[in-house]
Parts: sequence; C-alpha cells; structure tokens
Amino acid sequence: MDALPTRKPASALRSIVYRTLGHTHGPITRLMSPSDLGQPLKPFVLLDLINVSPATMQAVADMPVHPHSGIATVTIITEGHVRYDDPGNASGTLGYGGAEWMRAGGGVWHGKELSPGNAPRIQAFQLWLALRPDQENSVPVSRYVEAHDIPQAGPAHVIVGSHGGVQSPVPAPEGINYLLVTLRPGESWTYQPPAGHSVGWLAVAQGSLDAGAPLATGEIAVFEHGETPIELSSSGKENTVFVLGSAVPHPYPLHLGRHSVHTSAQALAAGERRIMELAQKLQEAGDRRTESGSIPVFL
Repeated sequence: MDALPTRKPASALRSIVYRTLGHTHGPITRLMSPSDLGQPLKPFVLLDLINVSPATMQAVADMPVHPHSGIATVTIITEGHVRYDDPGNASGTLGYGGAEWMRAGGGVWHGKELSPGNAPRIQAFQLWLALRPDQENSVPVSRYVEAHDIPQAGPAHVIVGSHGGVQSPVPAPEGINYLLVTLRPGESWTYQPPAGHSVGWLAVAQGSLDAGAPLATGEIAVFEHGETPIELSSSGKENTVFVLGSAVPHPYPLHLGRHSVHTSAQALAAGERRIMELAQKLQEAGDRRTESGSIPVFL
C-alpha cells in the first residue's frame, strides 16, 4: 500500500481516510504492517494490540525469542502491569503509561524481557518505528521508563517526542510524537500536530471515540495527510484509552526482511548478517533466564 486516498474535509475537522480492526491471531491483533499501512504512515511501520488474559497467557509464554534490525520498538502498557528484570540494566514494573524502548539498530534478539507478574489481564501496544540511515545499523539501545517518569500534558502521556511543553525521556529520533491518552466519558480533546507532522493516526484500546466518525475498541484510524488539528471526544459511558501518532514523513523506501526494516538492500543485508552473528553468540551464552522468568534483550 503506497498511498492512502485523500479527500478535502467539509469542515475544519481532520478527515479519516482509512480505518480497520486489523487481523487477530491469539492474543495479538495486527493493526499495521510494513507491507500495508506502514507504507503511507512511515516512520510508523507496525502496530500490534496485545491482549493477555488467563486463556491466552500460555500462548504468550510460548512465543520465542526473535531478532530485529533497522527499527526501534516502543511497547506501552494500557492495562495491568509487567515486570522487567535485566541484571545489567535495571528491574521494576511497567504499568499504565510505562514504556519499553528498544532501538534494535544493527541487530538484537528479544521477546521475553517482560514477564506478566500477577496481573490477571494485560493490554499493551507494540509499535515499530523505521530508522534513518544514520541509525538503522547503529549500536542497539534498550531502556525501560516507568509510568512516573513519563510526562503528561493534559490527558496525554507523552511516550515519544514533545507535546504541550513537555519532552519525553525516551531517546527516539526527532520528528515523531507518540501519545497515550485517556478521556473521561464526554470529555473532548484536540491534538495540534507540530509543524511538519503531516502523518497522523490513532488506535483505540478501550472505550469508544468520536473523531468526526465513531471509532470502536480495537480500531485504528488513519487521518488525511496535513497539519490540521485532530478533534476527539469520548463517546461512551466509560473512559476511552487510545494511542495517537504523528510524524514528519519518513522519506526512505522500506526494504523488508522477516524481522527487519531498512532503507536499502545493502543496509538490510548488513542487519541480517549481524543477526546471524548474534544468534551464534546467543547460543554460546547459554541460559540467560532471570529469577523472574524473563530473558534480557541480547544486544
């Protein structure tokens, strides 16, 4: 999908040009992939909504450690909590508004660095960001930012970027905003994108939202390109929780591997070579499981 249709709004409202409930497999709903919405929405190239209940806990536990290169991932918790435990980094808890930031860069293996703890239900979004040529094969970085360290501007937790006069501590590339927002029933909120942020979308985790058209739980909506404000209101009887992304468009093509996204065939080949080198080192490292059951990111 190279481009989304655009249309002129009948009013000042930012128009929705595409919406979908994605595809669900077990506890994961894939809302955006590099081969579909990731093309017109880059640097946002993948979005999963993860719902872990007692019935799906084993499916999550069975997911294998896997590699990435060329991207950064942002995992944010919208319900429940998870533990992180990295003897070389830190340990603690990520609850609502907490985030794991991982810049895979030249290559990492991960997938079990978070453990569910005793939360009966966990909901989270995992987002992939495409990186620029100067970062896509760089040294990897893994960080955990607990909710109390994520700044707020009104109803929005500023996970990535800058909004409302506050700056996220997440070391993401410039030109990207990623917000976690909760609106009370009937509450309205307007998002004004920064200059140059012509890419805009949102995805609803809980509740229902009016964005010029009704949006339901689990739905992603893509807005027409532009810098017109996005006007939203919570339309149900319960709080509405959603994520919203805006960005300066990523001007590079997407070269896709199985677990990697790069800007060129050469960069992709370098990333995949590094992944294979790390696979050998990971095997030599042996059992890296911590007492909490997590397995730290292998950089």
